[in-house]
Formats: sequence, C-alpha cells, structure tokens
Amino acid sequence: MSVGAPLADAFYLRDTVCVARDLIGCVVERRCDGGVLRGMIVETEAYGPDDPASHAFRGRTQRNASMFGPPGRAYVYRIYGVHRCLNAVTREQGRGEAVLVRALMPLEGMTRMAVNRGTADARRLCRGPGALCEAMEIDLALDGASLTDWPLRIVHCEAVDRCVRSGPRVGVARAHDRPWRFWLDGSAYVSPPRPAAHARGDPSCG
Repeated sequence: MSVGAPLADAFYLRDTVCVARDLIGCVVERRCDGGVLRGMIVETEAYGPDDPASHAFRGRTQRNASMFGPPGRAYVYRIYGVHRCLNAVTREQGRGEAVLVRALMPLEGMTRMAVNRGTADARRLCRGPGALCEAMEIDLALDGASLTDWPLRIVHCEAVDRCVRSGPRVGVARAHDRPWRFWLDGSAYVSPPRPAAHARGDPSCG
C-alpha cells in the first residue's frame, strides 16, 4: 500500500455526500511524540444540507464553529461528555457541512494504539468514532486544525481496491434513513451494525 500526498482543500470543496464516499480508502495520519499513527478510513457518514441530524442545523455556535469552515479543516467535538469525534469540514466556508470519520483500519503505530485503547485486538482499536480518536490521540486541541499538514492530516492512498457500500446512518434520531453512511465492503474494521445495503456509484460525484 503506497500512501500519497495530503488531500488538497479542493477535495473537500465538493458535495458532502461525495466527499464521504471518496474518503473511503484514504489514510488518517497523526504525528505525536514518538512517531506517527496511521489508519485507513473504512467508514464515514455525511452530514449535509438541510440535515436535521447535523450539528449545524440550528446555526453556528461556539461548539460547532469549526464545522462552518473553511473546507479541509478538522471539526472535533466531544460526545456524551467523554468521547471525541473527528470530522472533515466540506463545502464553502459558512455552509456548516462535514463528514464524520467512523472507523479506521490500523496501519502503523498499533502498539501505541493498543496502549491508548487498552486492547490488543486490532479490529477494536479504531472501530467507531470515539475509539479511533482515543487510539489516534485526537483531542479537542485539534478542533479547527488543517487536514493538509501535521500534526493531523488525511492523505491519498494509491492502489486501494475499493468496493464502497452505503446505508442509513447510525445513532441519529432524525433523518436516520438517509443512505449517507459509507463503508468498505467486507472490512472487519467497520463498526456495527452492518445492515443490508447497496453498492453506491453516483456518477454525479466528481
């Protein structure tokens, strides 16, 4: 597997659902004391326009300010007062759209991830948005950080055989039936549940 250059801001300046699909197979890299942690994105969720499940639905607040751009930045928030979640901001500045990174396949730094997570089971290290942030040492200090440079970036991955599937989002009370959750078919690192779904190949996503 050959890891390429960081995704440019222009990658994120597109339809949020398309960005969510196209992030499957890309790699999250986190530089911290002692080395670099890497994981391939195997699951995402889009939070797009006119979306009652989105943090931005009721407008900008101090908590969600990073979600309003510019594109290519991290939106990191805390859920249930404990877990952090990593999002990639999309669309034009001021839109308030983003993609939640839900799961990674660990690639590098797994020993350190195991210590962070308290488990040696590689499948559980980064399976779920809270788990991956704990494993990758992604905290609220990275909210608003650029995803094109260190200490946190998302890079292109060459020659990844992708069969991407889509289905309803997980853990949202409203608009849960929108098929805006994407995952790498057959991956053991995707978070549960794994509902029956269809292969997605939207030609309008450019």
